[in-house]
Amino acid sequence: MIRHTNLFNGELRSSIRQARIQFGGNRKLKIYGKLTCSLGKKMRKENRVFFLTENDAVENGYRPCGHCMRAAYKKWKDELV
Repeated sequence: MIRHTNLFNGELRSSIRQARIQFGGNRKLKIYGKLTCSLGKKMRKENRVFFLTENDAVENGYRPCGHCMRAAYKKWKDELV
Protein backbone atom coordinates (compact mmCIF):
# COMPACT_ATOMS: atom_id res chain seq x y z
CA MET A 1 0.00 0.00 0.00
CA ILE A 2 1.35 3.39 -1.02
CA ARG A 3 -0.10 6.66 0.27
CA HIS A 4 -0.74 9.35 -2.31
CA THR A 5 0.81 11.99 -0.06
CA ASN A 6 4.12 10.06 -0.15
CA LEU A 7 4.41 10.28 -3.95
CA PHE A 8 5.45 13.13 -6.21
CA ASN A 9 3.20 13.78 -9.24
CA GLY A 10 5.85 12.64 -11.73
CA GLU A 11 6.56 9.52 -9.72
CA LEU A 12 2.86 8.68 -9.55
CA ARG A 13 2.30 9.14 -13.29
CA SER A 14 5.36 7.06 -14.09
CA SER A 15 4.22 4.22 -11.82
CA ILE A 16 0.76 4.20 -13.40
CA ARG A 17 2.14 4.21 -16.96
CA GLN A 18 4.49 1.34 -16.15
CA ALA A 19 1.58 -0.57 -14.54
CA ARG A 20 3.32 -0.74 -11.16
CA ILE A 21 0.20 0.82 -9.62
CA GLN A 22 -3.05 -0.77 -10.76
CA PHE A 23 -5.63 0.01 -8.08
CA GLY A 24 -6.51 2.96 -5.88
CA GLY A 25 -8.32 3.03 -2.57
CA ASN A 26 -9.79 5.16 0.16
CA ARG A 27 -7.84 4.81 3.38
CA LYS A 28 -10.74 5.84 5.65
CA LEU A 29 -13.52 3.86 3.95
CA LYS A 30 -11.32 0.80 3.23
CA ILE A 31 -12.56 0.58 -0.38
CA TYR A 32 -10.39 -0.10 -3.45
CA GLY A 33 -11.16 0.16 -7.14
CA LYS A 34 -9.83 0.79 -10.62
CA LEU A 35 -7.83 3.93 -11.29
CA THR A 36 -10.40 4.96 -13.92
CA CYS A 37 -13.32 4.97 -11.45
CA SER A 38 -15.12 8.31 -11.43
CA LEU A 39 -15.88 8.02 -7.71
CA GLY A 40 -12.25 7.35 -6.86
CA LYS A 41 -11.11 10.46 -8.70
CA LYS A 42 -13.23 12.63 -6.37
CA MET A 43 -11.64 11.50 -3.10
CA ARG A 44 -9.28 13.66 -1.12
CA LYS A 45 -5.58 13.24 -1.73
CA GLU A 46 -4.85 12.55 1.95
CA ASN A 47 -7.33 9.63 1.94
CA ARG A 48 -6.07 8.08 -1.31
CA VAL A 49 -3.81 5.02 -1.33
CA PHE A 50 -2.52 2.87 -4.18
CA PHE A 51 -2.04 -0.87 -4.52
CA LEU A 52 0.20 -2.88 -6.79
CA THR A 53 -2.31 -5.72 -7.11
CA GLU A 54 -5.85 -6.57 -6.12
CA ASN A 55 -4.51 -9.13 -3.64
CA ASP A 56 -2.48 -6.38 -1.99
CA ALA A 57 -5.69 -4.42 -1.37
CA VAL A 58 -7.56 -7.44 0.01
CA GLU A 59 -4.65 -8.38 2.30
CA ASN A 60 -4.77 -4.86 3.76
CA GLY A 61 -8.47 -5.27 4.60
CA TYR A 62 -10.02 -3.30 1.74
CA ARG A 63 -13.23 -4.25 -0.07
CA PRO A 64 -14.01 -3.82 -3.81
CA CYS A 65 -15.78 -0.70 -5.08
CA GLY A 66 -19.43 -1.33 -5.92
CA HIS A 67 -19.29 1.19 -8.77
CA CYS A 68 -16.32 0.13 -10.91
CA MET A 69 -15.86 -3.48 -9.74
CA ARG A 70 -19.43 -4.76 -9.59
CA ALA A 71 -18.64 -8.46 -10.01
CA ALA A 72 -15.93 -8.45 -7.33
CA TYR A 73 -18.17 -6.39 -5.03
CA LYS A 74 -21.07 -8.83 -5.49
CA LYS A 75 -18.78 -11.77 -4.72
CA TRP A 76 -17.45 -9.98 -1.61
CA LYS A 77 -20.98 -9.14 -0.44
CA ASP A 78 -22.25 -12.70 -1.02
CA GLU A 79 -19.42 -14.05 1.12
CA LEU A 80 -20.60 -11.91 4.05
CA VAL A 81 -24.08 -13.48 4.09
